Amino acid sequence: VHQLLQEGRLEFVIGGQVMHDEAVTLIDDQILQLTEGHGFLYETFGFRPQFSWHVDPFGASATTPTLFALAGFNAHLISRIDYDLKADMQKNKKLQFVWQGSPSLSERQEIFTHVMDEYSYCTPSQLPFSNRSGFFWNGFATFPDPPKDGVYPNMSLPVTDANLHLYAQTMVANIKERAAWFRTGDVLWPWGCDKQFFNASVQYSNMDLLVDYINKHSDEFGVTVQYATVSDYFQAVYSRNLTWEIRDSQDFLPYSSEPFQAWTGFYTSRSTLKGIARRASSLLYAGESFFTQYVRKHPEGSICKCKALKQLQSLRWAVSEVQHHDGITGTESPKVKDMYLNNLMYGMFNVKKLMASIIFDINNAKKNGEVYSSVYTKGSGKPDVDQYVVVYNPLAWNITTFVTVSVSNEAMSVYDELGRSVPAQVQSSVESQSTYDLYILVAISGLSYRKYSIKPLNGKQSAFIGRSIKYKRRDLTGADQRSQQLFPVVNNCYQIVFDQNTNLMHSITERETNQTVQFTQEFLEYHVNGDTKKGPISDNYLFGPNASAVPVSKAVGLEVMSGNLMTEIRQYFYSNVTSQDYIYAVYTRLYSVPEGYDGKLLCHRIEQEYSVGPLEFNREAVLRTSTNLNTRQLLYTDNNGYQMQKRPFKAYVNNTVARNYYPMVQTAYIEDDTTRLILLAERAHGVSSQGNGQVEVMLHRRLWNNLQWDLNNNLTLNDSSVVRPVIWLMLGTKAVTNTLYQTSALALEHRPVVMFGALSGDKPKLPGQPQNSVHDSPVALPPNLHLQTLSIPGWRYSSNHAEQVLSIRMGKQKQGDADFSRVLLRIRHLYEVGESPVLSQPVTVDLKSLLKGLGSVVAVEERSLTGTWDVNTLERWKWKTAQYPGKSFFNSTEASDDFIVTVHPKEIRTFFVYFQVQ
Repeated sequence: VHQLLQEGRLEFVIGGQVMHDEAVTLIDDQILQLTEGHGFLYETFGFRPQFSWHVDPFGASATTPTLFALAGFNAHLISRIDYDLKADMQKNKKLQFVWQGSPSLSERQEIFTHVMDEYSYCTPSQLPFSNRSGFFWNGFATFPDPPKDGVYPNMSLPVTDANLHLYAQTMVANIKERAAWFRTGDVLWPWGCDKQFFNASVQYSNMDLLVDYINKHSDEFGVTVQYATVSDYFQAVYSRNLTWEIRDSQDFLPYSSEPFQAWTGFYTSRSTLKGIARRASSLLYAGESFFTQYVRKHPEGSICKCKALKQLQSLRWAVSEVQHHDGITGTESPKVKDMYLNNLMYGMFNVKKLMASIIFDINNAKKNGEVYSSVYTKGSGKPDVDQYVVVYNPLAWNITTFVTVSVSNEAMSVYDELGRSVPAQVQSSVESQSTYDLYILVAISGLSYRKYSIKPLNGKQSAFIGRSIKYKRRDLTGADQRSQQLFPVVNNCYQIVFDQNTNLMHSITERETNQTVQFTQEFLEYHVNGDTKKGPISDNYLFGPNASAVPVSKAVGLEVMSGNLMTEIRQYFYSNVTSQDYIYAVYTRLYSVPEGYDGKLLCHRIEQEYSVGPLEFNREAVLRTSTNLNTRQLLYTDNNGYQMQKRPFKAYVNNTVARNYYPMVQTAYIEDDTTRLILLAERAHGVSSQGNGQVEVMLHRRLWNNLQWDLNNNLTLNDSSVVRPVIWLMLGTKAVTNTLYQTSALALEHRPVVMFGALSGDKPKLPGQPQNSVHDSPVALPPNLHLQTLSIPGWRYSSNHAEQVLSIRMGKQKQGDADFSRVLLRIRHLYEVGESPVLSQPVTVDLKSLLKGLGSVVAVEERSLTGTWDVNTLERWKWKTAQYPGKSFFNSTEASDDFIVTVHPKEIRTFFVYFQVQ
């Protein structure tokens, strides 16, 4: 392999762990999976990929070109975009362009992009002279057992003297057809398809004859052919020195492959997998910074660092792997989905164990004060034992929020490390009759943890108790005739009004401006077809509604839990007034923060948790929110939690509903001239605006169809689960929501990690934080900068390229333990140029002072996004555009001097940081 790489006969493209999906993945996880792959390739081979090969993701995001540019790539290649758009680009020779994926970074991180033509990444296989397919001489793979006689299905006619000329004519005709669609005489002719080259020698022995024959007769054919890597092709196009058109930051989503095939179902397919993948990602983010701080501050600690790194790696790899375009998308068979889930659960278990053992080690707790970890799950209430919870805030900002703990009893009190009472509220649980939910108000500085003890009451001040009022179940059918009976639920930011006649939401008033927006929510279902004989179907990939969505519920039950810190409105949706069980529920929480706490984010958050399912077959469940905002049916959705895209409603001849669905990875909003309604999500969903002032979110799908390909691959999405997604709503002026939506989105993504412990016997010693605790010097960034990464990768490669290549030649690349001295730091600017008068400004950061809590910084190296290039030596190809006619190499932003770095809007800056050895 080393030799083939050196000779340029083998080349790694993309080089991540997977070819990631572009629609429903979060930027953090795209960066992670790319970094994991690049680290391995560089450590093992000294090789750094410089070209992408994104031939299979279902639509293309504008985040991807930016990430690939930041990773040092010279060109980007995509294929699946709308069929009608591709036909038009093809006809006008516009399949190649320079893409400026980020409006703020524009030409600084642009990348040349090639869109594959209508034949996509597979060889066209029709042969005019044979009824068998062509160019697939090894046939079609059969897994897991190869045929005994070596005869595979669909093996192409072998090349012989008799058909050699006919084969050559067919291949040349196809090459010429495609040459007409591009501006240069270089044609990329992909040979192969899915699961090909499992018998490569058969493939090559046939193709060799063909290549030689065409090249011997190149005068006659007008074509020469060579085996090539992707970089050979791009090098050929680059050396033509043409001037290319610029594409702005518009993405290629959604994707339709035919008039009735809109690939917008996968935005929601397997919602449970999508949710767990994101929980795993956010647990990994917390675990990385927690471990990094432990290594830096407790060099004498008793935890084996190599084992800890393996625990983190198990989750890094599981989170990387599920970003595959048939992973988090939900387009895999059930047994493959189970593999992803098993790997994620195993990695999460390892990281929870690691975090618990770090706390145990730092606090050197008595042996009987066992720390057991149950991160994200609710702890089991132990009435006779004092419990304590350790809560870690993984963000580099001070966070004030609530964490929830399950307890067995209403009479509870909560104390901090110094024995002071902590505001809390307890109420009967949504989940079960016998337990209670304890909401604890936590205020935690950046990258720090706090310890709280929970005790059954002993006469002292206790948690507030949430009291329940149940309202009569209301029949919606005759509701229009009855007069409204309105009642309000209020905090400092909002007044939410419900109508007792319907038990539905009626309006929301934003109290600062006193503006009232009519606001109703209902669940609907799209009924879809599963019989291919009857028309277009829905499946894991496709959304094919055969009519408008139908309201699901004729009756609504309502219960209001109100307490001093929180009001929770529980709505239950029944198919009719007499139904026993509800299929849908919404739990809406409005928070009130006592004096002395920074309640800005909490106050502006209307938290909603939904319970959806099990659905009937061929139903797609949506929550539609209707307002009186005059939005002109314009929707905004994010690309991968990195940047926003404008989504005007488009009318099509066919399939208009499905083609106006877009992915929401983290954020979507609608607005009129003054007011904006923002939705923030903790997993990906399909989202659409099917009417003025409306936004609907697809929450769940359950499908069955008889398409043979789907049946063969077990892709029928018979998902009978109940899903419990969470969405945070924010309503307000553009100015107010603008300052809060980025930090809120990250506060939802990275909710504090809660770990449980029980202390039996003596009163627990809850020391005022130990001297070398996480509290000394929290890592704090301003609200427009996000600590994207703080981790110890463990790579053993030299950051000097010449040294790294030499040590590989000498065979020394894998020696020695993992390197714990190199810390990987990434900082991301959250705002676009011009988005906010204050928050869109560049920010100057002193890395030495930012990280002083971890030790004394002695050296900082600025690196490419995945760490494999020194930014000062990285020279990407500069493709000529009308805007910049001079073609020259080009460097990224100014290198940091004296540990001072200025981060500009939308930049993601990557550093290796080294500390003084303690």
